[in-house]
Amino acid sequence: MSATLSTNTLGFLSCHNDHTTAIAQQSIRTIKRFVGHPYFSTLEAVNGENENVFGKVTLAKNLACLVEESSNLDESRPKSRMEVKRLSELRIKKRVKEQYMDGKFHNVMAKVIANPKTLCDAYDSIRANSNVDIALEADNIPFEAMAEELSCGNFNIEANVFSILTRGAKKEALVLPNLKLKVVLEAIRIALDIVYRPQFFKTSHGCRSGRGHFSALKYMRREISNTDWWFTLVLNKKLDYSVLNKLISTMESRIEDPSLYTILRRMFDAKVLNLEFGGFHKGHGLPQEGVLSPILMNIYLDLFDREVYRLSMKYEALGNRRHCENDRSHSKLRSWFRRQMNGNSVEKTVAEDFGIRVHTCRFMDEIFIAISGSKEDALSFKSEIQSYLQNSLLLDVDDRTEILPCNGPYGVRFLGTLVKRNVKDSPAVRAVHKLKEKVKLFASQKQEYWDAGTVKIGKKWLSHGLKKVKESEIKHLADSCSVLSQISHFRKAGMETDHWYKVLVKIWMQEINAKSKENEEHILSKCIAETSLPQELRDSFYKFQKCAEEYVSSETCAILALMPNFGINSESSSVTEIIAPVNVIKKRLLRYGLTNAEGSPRTCHMLILQDADDIIDWFSGLTSRWLRWYSECENLCEVKRIISYQVRKSCIRTLAAKFRIHESEIEKRFDSELSRIPSTQEINEIENDTLGFQDSNSDEALMYGISYSGLCLLSLARIVSSSRPCSCFVMGCVAAAPCVYTLHVMERQKFMGWKTGFTTCIHPSLHGRRIGLCKQHLKDLYLGRISLQSIDFGAWK
Repeated sequence: MSATLSTNTLGFLSCHNDHTTAIAQQSIRTIKRFVGHPYFSTLEAVNGENENVFGKVTLAKNLACLVEESSNLDESRPKSRMEVKRLSELRIKKRVKEQYMDGKFHNVMAKVIANPKTLCDAYDSIRANSNVDIALEADNIPFEAMAEELSCGNFNIEANVFSILTRGAKKEALVLPNLKLKVVLEAIRIALDIVYRPQFFKTSHGCRSGRGHFSALKYMRREISNTDWWFTLVLNKKLDYSVLNKLISTMESRIEDPSLYTILRRMFDAKVLNLEFGGFHKGHGLPQEGVLSPILMNIYLDLFDREVYRLSMKYEALGNRRHCENDRSHSKLRSWFRRQMNGNSVEKTVAEDFGIRVHTCRFMDEIFIAISGSKEDALSFKSEIQSYLQNSLLLDVDDRTEILPCNGPYGVRFLGTLVKRNVKDSPAVRAVHKLKEKVKLFASQKQEYWDAGTVKIGKKWLSHGLKKVKESEIKHLADSCSVLSQISHFRKAGMETDHWYKVLVKIWMQEINAKSKENEEHILSKCIAETSLPQELRDSFYKFQKCAEEYVSSETCAILALMPNFGINSESSSVTEIIAPVNVIKKRLLRYGLTNAEGSPRTCHMLILQDADDIIDWFSGLTSRWLRWYSECENLCEVKRIISYQVRKSCIRTLAAKFRIHESEIEKRFDSELSRIPSTQEINEIENDTLGFQDSNSDEALMYGISYSGLCLLSLARIVSSSRPCSCFVMGCVAAAPCVYTLHVMERQKFMGWKTGFTTCIHPSLHGRRIGLCKQHLKDLYLGRISLQSIDFGAWK
């Protein structure tokens, strides 16, 4: 018996090991699914309940082997850019954690940043942002020498920056770092992010894992409801000495490192920090947004988040005395604690939320606040928070922003979209509206049939009259007693039959005053056909139309009262909607030359000289951005119509102008390539593919500035020759550039602007700037895989 059991067990384990090898080649998600069932064991099926413990141990060992084998397989395959950035930051994170003691981080500059390994990891992170394979040849950067200079404080900031001036009378300078200084900036950014990431509030979004554009809009759409007033705060301030000193004093509570603050001040003196509150959208991959700008802005505005939290407790938990006087049995403090225990769930607290409720959402320097309560409470809250921003944080706030009612006709602009409140009818109301629409459609169809029938009768009447006139001219058919015979003496001699009939019709039309009628069909229907129909038939039809009109125009509440179970689920609810700026998008299509003034698609002449694949990539990049950015918008269908008609047609016409052939031939020749710019039938399939790309690149802490980088317009400047060689300008790329392109600055939206798929606010000094790009990075720039921040604009010699 025992021998048989041992033999069966060995056979099972042998099969189980083969099965383990197969599972190891699958994703980690499959392993986690097995881990989710801790009491599962196939040995139970063989050995029964007596071997339950043994089965658990064996399964645990096998799962451990699976994880080990999976990690070995991961090392053999090339790592994605997301994995490269995560591994680089994990290595730096270990060095940063070693400097934590007595509640602070010490010597971060000397022990972490001024470390050749940290600088190398930061360089790998930059190459990952540039979508460059780290296994390929890299730039010769002296990390050892840089680390020595940083540790001694001798790193020359001014020698590693370059400035670009705008053309014209008004000079604006843009100071950018070169590759060496950008490596240092990236190392500092990663170290600061590791230190401050755990302490940021959940109301702040941007440059954080799981908290970006998408999460901010999702929070507003799902969590913010039943509010009465909302407004935005528009900041406007460039970094100066007062703000820098306030920022450094804030950082000193977590990091004790004078050398780090010294190099930050030196970077500020060199004008390379590029930290600006307001002015342009953050997170869109614009060159003027500095490497340290996101983390420094979050550190500084974290003080604002804490102040908002304090004021929210003041207004929500304590409340105003007048609320307590109205209902002394209601405890404001108990209600607030109950909401905190429920996770601020709106559905659970609507019934007991009698007082003030504050919702805040901040994405970098864009601030949105919604308040449930009276307008006086909203004005008071706004006044206090503005005073804090101006007096404590030393920031300028635009006073022209108004507090708007949430249920009003106008929405608020936030993150380049329109946030608006709409009333969502209950299922019972929607059923009534649907029935009313059916009745209205049925009545309109019957009216169309009635009009068509009476017009047909009127036309037959006219032809019958002409027939009678002709018969009156034939002697054996003429009736001497008829009206035509009696008025025939008015007919002039030699007058044709048709002419005589027209005279008779003209006299009849003058008699009925035909000029006051709408059209000839109305005359035929109302003045000829209906007068000859039976009175009962006419009365019956118009009575039906009147009843249908009264039913359609009646109040919904009156109809709901006639429904069974009235009062159950009959209340309407308000929902917050995110609206894509469709009208602004159409204007941008006109500005970029994709449509004409009438909105019809046209040829984009600036793209004609580029290769056909590059042209299709440009239009495909615009399409993928729209489907990715507006996937949660209520009017996504309108964006889809623009894609399937204007964008796709403009691409086809651009290719037709390039090759000088008919558009139908272009569609046949580039059928597979044009599938990336979907037609009406293909729009749903391409949407699913795009959303999958978003899920795999949605960590904005690692991909900040790339996922929402807008499409820029490049025109071909020249082909690179052997006499005038050129390398790719993308940082970390050493490939040769076959072409040189000219960058065109088409717009410069003011903060806060609209999000349209195009780059909103490139610095004017970069207008007409020539850059060299390899084929891969031109494609990446068009498709949104890299941003303009990855381009070294000082690489041109």
